[in-house]
Amino acid sequence: MDFMARLKRVAEKLGYWFNWVAGAGLVGMMLLTCSDVVLRFFDRPVPGTFEIVGFLGVIVTAFAIAYTQILGGHVAIDYLVARLPQRSRNAFRSLVSLLGASLFALIAWQSCLFARSLSISGEVSPTEKIPISPFVYSIAVACLPVILVLSVDFIRSLGQMVKK
Repeated sequence: MDFMARLKRVAEKLGYWFNWVAGAGLVGMMLLTCSDVVLRFFDRPVPGTFEIVGFLGVIVTAFAIAYTQILGGHVAIDYLVARLPQRSRNAFRSLVSLLGASLFALIAWQSCLFARSLSISGEVSPTEKIPISPFVYSIAVACLPVILVLSVDFIRSLGQMVKK
């Protein structure tokens, strides 16, 4: 098995497992919201539901991105690109993948910087006093498989462009 195939396999496995984390977060959001609704009927709402659901929303969104990229599930408008010659399409895909990987690397880096500042300042949620920095760090961690997937896409598209 060559290096690119291994790299692609690692990216897909990471994306797959991160998607399970996102799914668990979604189930948690659903259970918490349903519990809160039912317990409100008995005048016993779950404290901090709004905050916790918001934090879980961060997990769901961030951790689902890599697997969605693997499946090609992001919105794409190929109307103009589809009309280009194959070599130009591969060049365009390479550029888009490179820009995407760069963007997610920037997001990961800035998320780490922001999470560190939140951690140093001791920033917590207003009601339940939950530290915010771990959730911002999780965004940075969730960017890593996205960067890997986009890098693999970049190298593959570049290789196809050079071949033809």
